[in-house]
Amino acid sequence: MSKVSIIVPFYNVEGYMEKCLDSLVNQTLDDIEIILVNDGSKDRSIDIAKKYIKEYPKKIVYLEKENGGLSDSRNFALPHAKGEYIAFLDSDDYVEKNMYEEMYNLAIKDNSDLVECDFYWEYPDKRKEDIGKLYNGKEEMLEKIRVVAWNKLIKREILEKSKVEFPKGFRYEDVEFTYKLIPYIEKVSFIKKPFVHYVQRQGSISNTQNERTKEIFQVLEHVIDYYKENNIYEKYKTALEYVYIRYAFCSSLSRIIKIEDEELKDKLLELTWENVNKTFPDWKKNRILKKEKSLKNLYMRTINKTTYKLYCLIFTLI
Repeated sequence: MSKVSIIVPFYNVEGYMEKCLDSLVNQTLDDIEIILVNDGSKDRSIDIAKKYIKEYPKKIVYLEKENGGLSDSRNFALPHAKGEYIAFLDSDDYVEKNMYEEMYNLAIKDNSDLVECDFYWEYPDKRKEDIGKLYNGKEEMLEKIRVVAWNKLIKREILEKSKVEFPKGFRYEDVEFTYKLIPYIEKVSFIKKPFVHYVQRQGSISNTQNERTKEIFQVLEHVIDYYKENNIYEKYKTALEYVYIRYAFCSSLSRIIKIEDEELKDKLLELTWENVNKTFPDWKKNRILKKEKSLKNLYMRTINKTTYKLYCLIFTLI
């Protein structure tokens, strides 16, 4: 059994893959397995992968499948992972060489179900550090956790017990995966160091806005349904409501206003307003929204049908 299994799907990332793999094969934690999943790649990524497999045969496990997307590739790899802890990394990103040693050592010291670290937003001309908020308990975790899979170590036992997988065929797969996993997480540890370089590349799925931007609402609906099916919805309703309205009026709204097709943009802005008020008609009374002091919450507290249209216009012009 390895200490850490790192699942790395790849698809047509020949310009980024070597930097990603260099950062993994040179980890200071020696007892790792790197699970490369070829998701039907058509470019030189396969040749790059094979070069590293030949050089590091004891560290790399190679899997191959037809193209099915990031979620499908991660799910495909999970049964093959033998590590005590599981990590995910996108093949266009890279990590600091001491990342998994420090995170694993803390996980063992604290007997953690999950360890979270900070990360860098890596732009072509600048770098921005993303510093997470500490949280205690599952409600705060729902409210404050950063829903990305690649800045975390997750105990393999938790994934096997929960059977939570990434949703195939949807954007925002990390949102659904993370929120479904939270009910099973009892102990979380934090390393306040930026270990991951989250590379921002033009044309990537996450930076392309179109009609699929609305899939965030389907993903959030999956999460709500999951909590209801497991009879824990009422317990976490306040936090789930807060998460829903925050996505709708903050991150999702910021993506929608970047859509160039004005008719589609207007359609999705209207859909956002309808979804929020249909799913949570009393969202203005949300306890977290009213209690937590932040500029984001202050902005959301001022939203009504009139100011929503005004904010949409202002954000479009900025």
